[in-house]
Amino acid sequence: MAGVPAYAPPPDVEVRRSRRRVRTVTAYRDGDRTIVLIPARFTRAQEREWVERMVARLSAQDRRRRPGDDDLMARATELSRRYLDGLARPASVAWVPNQNSRWGSCTPSERTIRLSTRLQGMPPWVIDYVLLHELAHLVEHGHGPRFWALLADYPRTERARGFLEGFAAARDGSIGDGADDDHADRVDDTPAFGVNVRTDLDGTG
Repeated sequence: MAGVPAYAPPPDVEVRRSRRRVRTVTAYRDGDRTIVLIPARFTRAQEREWVERMVARLSAQDRRRRPGDDDLMARATELSRRYLDGLARPASVAWVPNQNSRWGSCTPSERTIRLSTRLQGMPPWVIDYVLLHELAHLVEHGHGPRFWALLADYPRTERARGFLEGFAAARDGSIGDGADDDHADRVDDTPAFGVNVRTDLDGTG
């Protein structure tokens, strides 16, 4: 219709059309930008609809993978109840950006737990493991047999440790189980994983 401006996506969103893409729409983060891949046949109205839908889905996924400090505290309370009989009672749990060589740290004397923002974007079960690991330090300060016994009931301990070790190794980093004065576990100095979402246009995805 004359006089109606064409749809323009937000400045941080890039829309890419493909003639080979027929049945799916995909969106992912690329740094500060969001890339949305759509079929070339889409009208401008369909483009607007799917861009808005996929950006919303990515944002929801971001919130699940990047919980805030209040969410971390609530999750810590639940993990302590489920796996540590409620024995670990942190005074605070927070994300911190300055732990470039740590997954997380715990100061038992202050009952404070800090998780590296490098974990943000990793699977929730990996974040749960690191959080539970630090919670266990509120009960058992070292990394001896009694410490690892506290983590025995978490079903993804070995899988999460393997995930973190593989992530570090892929970036020429390292992770160790040795405790330092602050009971920290090491991580490489690389960004966390990105996220993406994909939808089948027939509604099955």
